[in-house]
Amino acid sequence: MFDELDRYRLLGQSATKHNPTIIMKLIQGSKNPSSESLEDMLVEGFEFPVFEPGWVWLTGAGPGDPGLLTLHALNGLKQADVVIYDALVDEKILGLTRSSCELEYAGKRGGKPSPKQADISYRIIQRARNQKRVLRLKGGDPFVFGRGGEEALNLVEAGIPFRVIPGVTSGTAAPAYAGIPVTHRDTNSAVTFITGHGANGLVPERHDWEGIAKGSPVIVMYMAVKHLHSIAFKLMEYGRSPEEPLALISKACTSEQQILETTLGNASIDALDAGIEPPAVVVVGEVVRMRQSLDWLGALEGKVLQRDPLGKRTLSETG
Repeated sequence: MFDELDRYRLLGQSATKHNPTIIMKLIQGSKNPSSESLEDMLVEGFEFPVFEPGWVWLTGAGPGDPGLLTLHALNGLKQADVVIYDALVDEKILGLTRSSCELEYAGKRGGKPSPKQADISYRIIQRARNQKRVLRLKGGDPFVFGRGGEEALNLVEAGIPFRVIPGVTSGTAAPAYAGIPVTHRDTNSAVTFITGHGANGLVPERHDWEGIAKGSPVIVMYMAVKHLHSIAFKLMEYGRSPEEPLALISKACTSEQQILETTLGNASIDALDAGIEPPAVVVVGEVVRMRQSLDWLGALEGKVLQRDPLGKRTLSETG
């Protein structure tokens, strides 16, 4: 009923002087995802909430692959009268709605004409006051760099009842699809998630860059491509090595997924040379080396995975 990872194709590999690796995979999906009934698509034996008129469900659509949609999100899509959706929501997910459901685009993309946040919130409230079942569909998780908190506060002020349906966030899903665990006992027991794009469009000023550089073994950055040069400079200024492994995952969990492996010092140049475009997630830290062993998408194409990328495993661990 959802997209399945049933085919992957190695499309390209870079050859810059720093020799980063770029891999693009094709993910082939199923047809007519809305052809099945709700009863067929949802798991038997579970009770799902009823979407009442006049309610708003703030819902995460996940990072791209429709297969990562949650059952609660699917339940909401099947009952909604109106879906107000963001730019990064896959069209196949929108196809899971009823034929009578109204679809309203409310995407915000950096550098492109976009509706103002206040106008989006006003529209959500007005539709709910008209006794519509309003599903606000946001890429990833609505409460992780998704302005879901702002929209929820507006609903509270307007007296509109709401439910929050978490989604799979790209900060964990993108690295996972690249074969990079954001935590690994041999490298880190902590990870820091940050945005690389402030409310004013510049490098975030409220970040404690020194604390992040010195205190976080692994850094996962959302919306950081535009300011990658400045961010890398700040991290190196406060002690991070220019040779530290870094990965960029562009358009993660989609048919256009592109992965660039490089270093912190070379990241901005290599990203430009490789044509990396937003949306993208950036991972900094030794954990990036784990991709040599855990690139499961590459393995489906015949890539030979290394047994011990960090040089720390023993035969007794695997028998």
